[in-house]
Amino acid sequence: MPLCLESGYTSLNKKGEELCGDKVETRIDGDFTTLVLCDGMGSGVKANILSTLTSKILCTMVANGIPMDDCIETLIASLPVCKVRGVAYSTFSVVHMNSSGKGYLVEFDNPPAICMHEGKCRDLPSVSSVILGKTVRKTELDLSEGDVIVLMSDGVPHAGIGKLMNFGWQRPEIMSFLDRVAEPGMSARCIANLLAAACNDLYLDQPGDDTTVAAVRVREKCPVSLMVGPPVDKEKDDFYISRFLEGEGKKVVCGGTTSTIVARHLHTQLVTKFDFPDKDIPPIGYIEGVDLTTEGVLTLRRVLELSEKYLSVSDLSSKRQTKTDGASLLANLLFEEATDVRFFVGQSVNKAHQSLPIDITMKLKLVENLASNLKKMGKNVELLYD
Repeated sequence: MPLCLESGYTSLNKKGEELCGDKVETRIDGDFTTLVLCDGMGSGVKANILSTLTSKILCTMVANGIPMDDCIETLIASLPVCKVRGVAYSTFSVVHMNSSGKGYLVEFDNPPAICMHEGKCRDLPSVSSVILGKTVRKTELDLSEGDVIVLMSDGVPHAGIGKLMNFGWQRPEIMSFLDRVAEPGMSARCIANLLAAACNDLYLDQPGDDTTVAAVRVREKCPVSLMVGPPVDKEKDDFYISRFLEGEGKKVVCGGTTSTIVARHLHTQLVTKFDFPDKDIPPIGYIEGVDLTTEGVLTLRRVLELSEKYLSVSDLSSKRQTKTDGASLLANLLFEEATDVRFFVGQSVNKAHQSLPIDITMKLKLVENLASNLKKMGKNVELLYD
């Protein structure tokens, strides 16, 4: 399988502030991903404006191949000057990298990034240079599959100051924490969330500074095909199912009728479990040759709810689902494992739903909303209607 990049971040607002003074901007252009993490001077509205402007300007210019000297000159000319401090100031970290892990990292006044290689944290070698009066660190990147770059604002090393720790969270302790909690295959968003949640604990749920963690991970592509509902034309069941089953990647079937016709096509039996890990979600089934078999509308509705939480950059709950019900299993597969998702959406009316407040329009809307959220997670999504 070819490689690709995934990214994710989590932010904590300083106690009492509605806006975060940190900002993360991401842009994907062809094979390259550009991610920028900025920390505006101070907190609240001013910091938010500074970090938003800086991140958008840098992300756009770097993604278009503009030299860093020109980027910084544009920033100096563009940022509004603080009336109190008399300067325009926002720290930044920039990752510009292709899907093979080759590119560069540029940092200005943010805590140095951490590289996770083979499950262990390490420092990245950098070369410092002065550009228009600003000392900037640059690192050439050549990462391997599974490597992760972790960026952070200074709210991370400041976590716990004056509360649980006298001098905050020292870098060796941060690296030791990541070594301990990061698991193989964990998504970039999940790693960022774990570190941000630990900072929130050290702040005793009252962050003394805006705190943001962003991560970029080099990973193998994982395509997932998901069939929802039987096709309208029953005579073409075998044609549509063959198309669904062809190609690489994991296969998921949602819905009782759909599961039955897929099992028939594969000349096997649909076996249904009768335990309920979650009383509100129907049990899963098993079809030989299919990776996951679930009920339809109720399961998808829960997956959509879970996707909203997963997308929230301020939600600190675990990004990995630990339950074994169909919705949790499907959520893990789509959110944490998949890189490319193809929906095969059958538009046949289910007779079993005719006495229930469920119709084809509701199902299609669920699928479209879920597909939209998966795109926001950075997945490549394709919708095919039968």
